[in-house]
Amino acid sequence: MYPWDEVKPELDSTLRLIHEAVTRGHRVAILTPNHLTIRKSVTSGFCKIFQPMDKVPTNTVNFYKKASFRTQMLPLSGFDAILVRTNPPLDPVMLNFLDSVRHDTFILNDLDGLRKANNKLYPAAFDDPNNEVIPETHVSKNKDYLLQVIEESPSEQMILKPFGGFGGQGVIVLEKGASQSIKSLLDFYVSGPSGNNYVILQEFVPGAEEGDIRVLMLNGEPIGATRRVPAEGDIRSNVSAGGRSEKYTMNKAERELCKKIGPKLVEDGLYFVGLDIIGGKLIEINVCSPGGITNINKFNRVRLQEKIIGFVEEVVQQREVMAERKRQFRQTIERAA
Repeated sequence: MYPWDEVKPELDSTLRLIHEAVTRGHRVAILTPNHLTIRKSVTSGFCKIFQPMDKVPTNTVNFYKKASFRTQMLPLSGFDAILVRTNPPLDPVMLNFLDSVRHDTFILNDLDGLRKANNKLYPAAFDDPNNEVIPETHVSKNKDYLLQVIEESPSEQMILKPFGGFGGQGVIVLEKGASQSIKSLLDFYVSGPSGNNYVILQEFVPGAEEGDIRVLMLNGEPIGATRRVPAEGDIRSNVSAGGRSEKYTMNKAERELCKKIGPKLVEDGLYFVGLDIIGGKLIEINVCSPGGITNINKFNRVRLQEKIIGFVEEVVQQREVMAERKRQFRQTIERAA
């Protein structure tokens, strides 16, 4: 995950998952990617291990304030589960470290799924030729082509996004009439400080100015949703960009959308993700550290972290049962031999 001192305890979803795991009596440790290491060919990490408390506070903020740690280098394959909760962009070296332990421990989300879905291209993998689920989307680093797309668009507005941004960073509305500004913006986005970059042009979905719906999906099923409303004068509804959350009940179209894409998410090992939906269309899929648990809990008087940690426990238990069966079958074969 990101560093402990960057956690905002009032809202942080990762903290809710940690608190739930500690409350259930699990041995929990946190690790930042730069503290991964290999010792004697064993993938390990300088882990901050939560120290036992006489009584774990029921309030998550109090838990954050009272938490203490002991740092020790530990082998990652000794853990039953690893939850990847880093902020985008994904560190490919971190994934390479984790590749070496993926058969020994359950990783949420699956590493191949993270590789597929950690950028904004992943929704294009869904079979949606008529753009019923995904807005019409164009991706390129060819500025002349992007200008052509804007000119040919029947809409007076389009959404421009950087390829690897997160938290609403860099998302802007292009006004078709402002051609001089558009050229300058494309110069900046494509040929900016980091050089030759892909950018995304997306159909402007009516209602975007009113915010989006954040849906949390667990094992292919929606477990909660909230409406995110932009700050005044802003198109971005991300809470990190100044937006606010409101209580929300999903409609039939949104549930149908979740039903269509849920099996694909599970197939790719993307068991816990956040969907951003506007006007019944899927805008983005967040697979690294989807947030929203705290607000959904507050508005609906639920504890989504219980479902998520419960799911992890079930998967680990199933893996242990399968491993025991394998051991027993192997013993039967050895005795026969």
